[in-house]
Amino acid sequence: MKILVLGATGRVGSHFVSNALRSNHHVTALVRSPEKVQINDDNFVLHQGNALVKEDIHHAIQGVDLVVSSLSTDGTTTLSQSMGHIAEAMAQERIKRIITIGTAGILESRTDPGLLRFQSPESKRKSTRAAEEHLEMYNILKASELEWTIVCPTYLYDGESLGKYRVERDYLPDGGTSISVIDTAEFAYQQLMSDEYVQSRVGIAY
Repeated sequence: MKILVLGATGRVGSHFVSNALRSNHHVTALVRSPEKVQINDDNFVLHQGNALVKEDIHHAIQGVDLVVSSLSTDGTTTLSQSMGHIAEAMAQERIKRIITIGTAGILESRTDPGLLRFQSPESKRKSTRAAEEHLEMYNILKASELEWTIVCPTYLYDGESLGKYRVERDYLPDGGTSISVIDTAEFAYQQLMSDEYVQSRVGIAY
């Protein structure tokens, strides 16, 4: 497969790229700071650019089969702005499949039906800014005709892979409190070969 990865220098994105290259997929990465990328692989192409610039997205997306985005909010509107450009470029290029990394905050609340986790006492985070930005991204994808999957980890830590974790459509697995960056990337990578969670949010936790 030919995959465009946005957020390739991030915590989840960098592990996703490693998984994809190990399996001989072709990876194109759009990054703002190329010096952060130390990859020497014939199947890897690096584009310097910004996901907030429509022309950079259109240039990088040429010839790919699907898109993976693990962009962070950056405390701004990065997610919603970039997703608008991504969805537009994918429609123009007739690319259907996109896998993104979200947050457990935009999953359904178990305690307050009709609310999302970040809107309910179920979420322990004091600030809702990041979750609101992820919600904007989710709404853009829902309104599109894309075949999207949003992987929604709870607390992400930089530990080892445990290799065993729980996933649940639309909800965080009951009692789940954390998941490693590596296992989150592994599950996202598995979605390349699966349509089980197309047009779904997927909670992931140990």
